[in-house]
Amino acid sequence: MCVNFIPPSPQQLREHFKVQLDTSTGWPTETWQDYAAPIILQEDGTSKAVLASFGMIPKQHLPAGVRISTMNARAETIGQLKTYRHAWHNAHLCLVPMLGFFEPCYESGKAERWKISMADGEPFAVAGLWRAWNEAEGDIRHSFTQITINADEHPLMKRMHKPGDEKRSLVIVPADQYQDWLNCKDSEVTRSFLALYPSTKMAAQAVPRKTDKNTGNLNLF
Repeated sequence: MCVNFIPPSPQQLREHFKVQLDTSTGWPTETWQDYAAPIILQEDGTSKAVLASFGMIPKQHLPAGVRISTMNARAETIGQLKTYRHAWHNAHLCLVPMLGFFEPCYESGKAERWKISMADGEPFAVAGLWRAWNEAEGDIRHSFTQITINADEHPLMKRMHKPGDEKRSLVIVPADQYQDWLNCKDSEVTRSFLALYPSTKMAAQAVPRKTDKNTGNLNLF
Protein backbone atom coordinates (compact mmCIF):
# COMPACT_ATOMS: atom_id res chain seq x y z
CA MET A 1 0.00 0.00 0.00
CA CYS A 2 1.24 3.48 -0.81
CA VAL A 3 1.34 5.89 2.14
CA ASN A 4 3.73 8.48 0.70
CA PHE A 5 4.12 10.09 -2.72
CA ILE A 6 5.57 13.13 -4.51
CA PRO A 7 2.92 15.52 -5.86
CA PRO A 8 3.57 17.72 -8.92
CA SER A 9 4.55 21.34 -8.69
CA PRO A 10 2.02 24.04 -9.68
CA GLN A 11 3.88 24.42 -12.98
CA GLN A 12 3.75 20.68 -13.69
CA LEU A 13 0.06 20.66 -12.83
CA ARG A 14 -0.55 23.38 -15.42
CA GLU A 15 1.72 22.06 -18.15
CA HIS A 16 1.16 18.32 -17.92
CA PHE A 17 -2.40 18.01 -16.59
CA LYS A 18 -3.80 21.26 -18.07
CA VAL A 19 -5.38 22.38 -14.80
CA GLN A 20 -4.49 25.22 -12.48
CA LEU A 21 -4.65 25.47 -8.72
CA ASP A 22 -4.20 28.94 -7.30
CA THR A 23 -3.07 28.80 -3.70
CA SER A 24 -0.94 31.20 -1.75
CA THR A 25 0.37 28.46 0.51
CA GLY A 26 1.17 25.75 -2.05
CA TRP A 27 1.53 22.18 -0.78
CA PRO A 28 4.28 19.99 0.69
CA THR A 29 6.85 18.43 -1.66
CA GLU A 30 5.98 14.98 -0.25
CA THR A 31 2.50 13.80 0.69
CA TRP A 32 1.70 11.77 3.81
CA GLN A 33 -1.53 10.96 5.64
CA ASP A 34 -3.63 14.10 6.26
CA TYR A 35 -1.26 16.26 4.17
CA ALA A 36 -2.80 18.47 1.49
CA ALA A 37 -2.09 17.62 -2.15
CA PRO A 38 -3.71 18.47 -5.49
CA ILE A 39 -6.27 16.13 -7.04
CA ILE A 40 -8.19 16.48 -10.30
CA LEU A 41 -11.94 15.94 -10.45
CA GLN A 42 -14.80 16.69 -12.80
CA GLU A 43 -17.28 19.45 -12.04
CA ASP A 44 -20.00 20.60 -14.45
CA GLY A 45 -18.24 18.83 -17.29
CA THR A 46 -14.91 20.52 -16.66
CA SER A 47 -11.75 19.12 -15.11
CA LYS A 48 -10.55 21.14 -12.13
CA ALA A 49 -7.85 20.83 -9.51
CA VAL A 50 -8.58 21.14 -5.79
CA LEU A 51 -6.38 20.84 -2.75
CA ALA A 52 -7.43 17.78 -0.75
CA SER A 53 -6.38 15.90 2.37
CA PHE A 54 -4.72 12.49 1.86
CA GLY A 55 -6.99 9.89 3.45
CA MET A 56 -10.72 9.56 2.85
CA ILE A 57 -11.52 10.38 6.47
CA PRO A 58 -9.33 13.23 7.81
CA LYS A 59 -8.23 12.77 11.40
CA GLN A 60 -10.34 15.72 12.58
CA HIS A 61 -13.45 13.82 11.44
CA LEU A 62 -12.61 10.62 13.31
CA PRO A 63 -14.15 9.89 16.72
CA ALA A 64 -11.93 10.70 19.68
CA GLY A 65 -9.29 8.04 20.22
CA VAL A 66 -9.84 6.40 16.82
CA ARG A 67 -6.98 6.25 14.34
CA ILE A 68 -7.46 4.40 11.06
CA SER A 69 -5.82 4.57 7.66
CA THR A 70 -8.02 5.42 4.67
CA MET A 71 -5.24 6.37 2.24
CA ASN A 72 -5.77 3.27 0.09
CA ALA A 73 -9.05 1.67 -0.98
CA ARG A 74 -8.98 -1.95 -2.11
CA ALA A 75 -10.77 -2.43 -5.45
CA GLU A 76 -12.24 -5.71 -4.22
CA THR A 77 -14.23 -4.06 -1.40
CA ILE A 78 -14.53 -0.47 -2.53
CA GLY A 79 -18.24 -0.79 -3.30
CA GLN A 80 -19.10 -2.42 0.03
CA LEU A 81 -17.13 -0.65 2.74
CA LYS A 82 -18.95 2.25 4.38
CA THR A 83 -15.90 4.49 4.05
CA TYR A 84 -15.84 4.33 0.24
CA ARG A 85 -19.13 2.98 -1.11
CA HIS A 86 -20.99 6.30 -1.36
CA ALA A 87 -18.17 7.91 -3.36
CA TRP A 88 -17.78 4.79 -5.51
CA HIS A 89 -21.46 4.39 -6.42
CA ASN A 90 -21.87 8.14 -6.96
CA ALA A 91 -18.86 8.31 -9.28
CA HIS A 92 -16.81 10.68 -7.15
CA LEU A 93 -13.75 9.74 -9.17
CA CYS A 94 -10.53 11.71 -9.20
CA LEU A 95 -7.01 11.60 -10.52
CA VAL A 96 -4.15 11.87 -8.05
CA PRO A 97 -1.26 13.46 -9.97
CA MET A 98 2.25 12.62 -8.87
CA LEU A 99 5.90 12.23 -9.84
CA GLY A 100 6.45 9.02 -7.91
CA PHE A 101 5.30 6.97 -4.95
CA PHE A 102 7.21 4.99 -2.34
CA GLU A 103 7.06 1.32 -1.36
CA PRO A 104 9.21 -0.94 0.83
CA CYS A 105 11.38 -3.56 -0.91
CA TYR A 106 12.86 -6.47 1.09
CA GLU A 107 15.09 -8.02 -1.61
CA SER A 108 18.22 -7.03 0.30
CA GLY A 109 16.96 -8.83 3.41
CA LYS A 110 15.70 -5.67 5.08
CA ALA A 111 13.15 -3.02 4.24
CA GLU A 112 14.47 -0.41 1.81
CA ARG A 113 12.54 2.61 0.59
CA TRP A 114 12.00 2.48 -3.18
CA LYS A 115 10.52 5.12 -5.44
CA ILE A 116 8.21 3.99 -8.24
CA SER A 117 7.87 6.38 -11.17
CA MET A 118 7.50 6.47 -14.94
CA ALA A 119 10.37 5.26 -17.13
CA ASP A 120 10.27 8.53 -19.09
CA GLY A 121 10.36 10.62 -15.91
CA GLU A 122 7.06 12.33 -16.70
CA PRO A 123 4.31 13.06 -14.16
CA PHE A 124 1.48 10.54 -14.03
CA ALA A 125 -1.88 10.08 -12.32
CA VAL A 126 -3.40 7.43 -10.07
CA ALA A 127 -7.09 6.50 -9.82
CA GLY A 128 -8.78 7.79 -6.70
CA LEU A 129 -12.02 8.70 -4.97
CA TRP A 130 -12.83 12.05 -3.36
CA ARG A 131 -15.20 13.30 -0.70
CA ALA A 132 -16.36 16.79 0.30
CA TRP A 133 -16.67 17.82 3.95
CA ASN A 134 -18.69 20.70 5.40
CA GLU A 135 -16.42 22.21 8.01
CA ALA A 136 -17.57 23.97 11.16
CA GLU A 137 -16.31 27.35 9.91
CA GLY A 138 -18.51 27.02 6.83
CA ASP A 139 -15.83 25.96 4.38
CA ILE A 140 -16.07 22.96 2.10
CA ARG A 141 -12.93 20.88 2.06
CA HIS A 142 -11.98 17.76 0.15
CA SER A 143 -10.29 14.49 0.99
CA PHE A 144 -9.21 11.57 -1.18
CA THR A 145 -8.07 7.98 -1.28
CA GLN A 146 -6.08 5.98 -3.84
CA ILE A 147 -7.40 2.77 -5.39
CA THR A 148 -5.27 -0.38 -5.22
CA ILE A 149 -5.45 -3.78 -6.93
CA ASN A 150 -3.73 -7.13 -6.53
CA ALA A 151 -0.22 -7.20 -8.04
CA ASP A 152 0.96 -10.73 -7.22
CA GLU A 153 1.84 -11.29 -10.90
CA HIS A 154 3.14 -7.82 -11.77
CA PRO A 155 6.86 -8.00 -12.67
CA LEU A 156 7.73 -4.86 -10.71
CA MET A 157 5.14 -4.41 -7.98
CA LYS A 158 5.35 -8.04 -6.83
CA ARG A 159 8.86 -7.18 -5.64
CA MET A 160 7.53 -4.74 -3.05
CA HIS A 161 6.37 -5.34 0.54
CA LYS A 162 7.24 -8.16 2.92
CA PRO A 163 7.81 -11.69 1.60
CA GLY A 164 4.58 -13.66 1.96
CA ASP A 165 2.37 -10.56 2.03
CA GLU A 166 -0.16 -9.96 -0.73
CA LYS A 167 1.31 -7.64 -3.34
CA ARG A 168 -0.70 -4.52 -4.17
CA SER A 169 -0.36 -1.70 -6.68
CA LEU A 170 -1.88 1.70 -7.18
CA VAL A 171 -4.00 1.97 -10.33
CA ILE A 172 -2.05 4.15 -12.76
CA VAL A 173 -4.40 5.70 -15.32
CA PRO A 174 -2.95 6.08 -18.85
CA ALA A 175 -2.87 9.72 -19.94
CA ASP A 176 -5.20 9.08 -22.87
CA GLN A 177 -7.83 7.75 -20.44
CA TYR A 178 -7.86 10.66 -17.98
CA GLN A 179 -11.12 12.14 -19.25
CA ASP A 180 -12.79 8.76 -19.70
CA TRP A 181 -12.01 7.95 -16.07
CA LEU A 182 -13.25 11.27 -14.73
CA ASN A 183 -16.44 11.12 -16.81
CA CYS A 184 -17.37 7.51 -16.04
CA LYS A 185 -20.69 7.25 -14.17
CA ASP A 186 -21.31 3.49 -14.18
CA SER A 187 -19.51 1.71 -11.33
CA GLU A 188 -19.31 -1.53 -13.31
CA VAL A 189 -17.72 0.24 -16.27
CA THR A 190 -15.42 2.03 -13.86
CA ARG A 191 -13.98 -1.34 -12.85
CA SER A 192 -12.65 -1.80 -16.38
CA PHE A 193 -10.12 0.96 -15.63
CA LEU A 194 -8.71 -0.90 -12.61
CA ALA A 195 -5.84 -2.65 -14.34
CA LEU A 196 -2.13 -3.06 -13.72
CA TYR A 197 0.12 -0.63 -15.57
CA PRO A 198 2.80 -2.13 -17.87
CA SER A 199 6.03 -2.64 -15.94
CA THR A 200 8.02 -1.74 -19.07
CA LYS A 201 6.75 1.83 -18.74
CA MET A 202 7.69 2.08 -15.06
CA ALA A 203 10.95 2.65 -13.21
CA ALA A 204 12.02 1.83 -9.67
CA GLN A 205 15.03 2.70 -7.59
CA ALA A 206 16.13 2.60 -3.99
CA VAL A 207 16.23 6.01 -2.33
CA PRO A 208 18.01 7.07 0.87
CA ARG A 209 16.04 7.04 4.04
CA LYS A 210 15.32 10.43 5.57
CA THR A 211 16.43 11.63 8.95
CA ASP A 212 13.73 12.95 11.25
CA LYS A 213 14.78 16.54 11.99
CA ASN A 214 13.18 16.39 15.43
CA THR A 215 14.60 13.09 16.70
CA GLY A 216 17.57 12.35 14.47
CA ASN A 217 16.13 8.88 13.82
CA LEU A 218 16.13 7.31 10.37
CA ASN A 219 12.65 6.61 9.02
CA LEU A 220 11.74 4.30 6.18
CA PHE A 221 8.61 6.36 5.40
